Amino acid sequence: MTWAPAIELDDVHKSFGTTSIIQGVSLAVGTGERHAIIGPNGAGKSTLFNLVSGRLTPTAGRIRLKQRDITGLPPYRINRLGLSRSFQITNMFHRMSVVENVRCALYFAMGYGYAFWRLCPRLRDVHDAADALLERLQLSARRDVPAGLLSYAEQRALEIGMTVAGGADVLLMDEPTAGMSRSETERAVALIHELSENKTLVMVEHDMQVVFDLATQISVLCYGRLIATGTPAQIKADPEVKAAYLGVEAD
Repeated sequence: MTWAPAIELDDVHKSFGTTSIIQGVSLAVGTGERHAIIGPNGAGKSTLFNLVSGRLTPTAGRIRLKQRDITGLPPYRINRLGLSRSFQITNMFHRMSVVENVRCALYFAMGYGYAFWRLCPRLRDVHDAADALLERLQLSARRDVPAGLLSYAEQRALEIGMTVAGGADVLLMDEPTAGMSRSETERAVALIHELSENKTLVMVEHDMQVVFDLATQISVLCYGRLIATGTPAQIKADPEVKAAYLGVEAD
């Protein structure tokens, strides 16, 4: 199978005034990879995600999605080209039910879009797809509960489900297991494994056990610069990475 890039960053910079946050990052993420971006707090990881997903525009450099230049495109256009993301803070309609949140994520993917005159209860295929996804998320019993009343772990599971519901084949997940207990984290990792199958996954994550369980490739960002990219074994053995981030525990 020929290697093909899903995401490419070419000498990307981002500054806010005189403060440089991203300093010449070049990175290619292959189609089907599960790629983790790690680094200390303040390294620029979330800024990098915001650049790729269109929430921010690079100061310099180019970004490509499946070999198409997306530099400067708004988030909704990038999403329709096949990229979806989750956030550090849960991002959903808290007063709407769990199933209504999932249906909202499904409409565009199933060719409906949003139209005030369309009667949603008549969209049987959307209802069936939502029910099937809730079953995979283990949220069927909570389908009619307002999303804001879910437990934290359930909200994270719902957001992961909404991220993949739109049909995107490139997924960005920003700290998907942050704040979870170990048992909750294990369930989330299993869910991400299942839902990201045959897709490209790029994630920011601080829990190194999650990183090593999920990632096939890891990139280390340190104060705006990439200092290493490689397999988990290569990253564990890299002396510069140990000094900057992993520490002696990597041994």
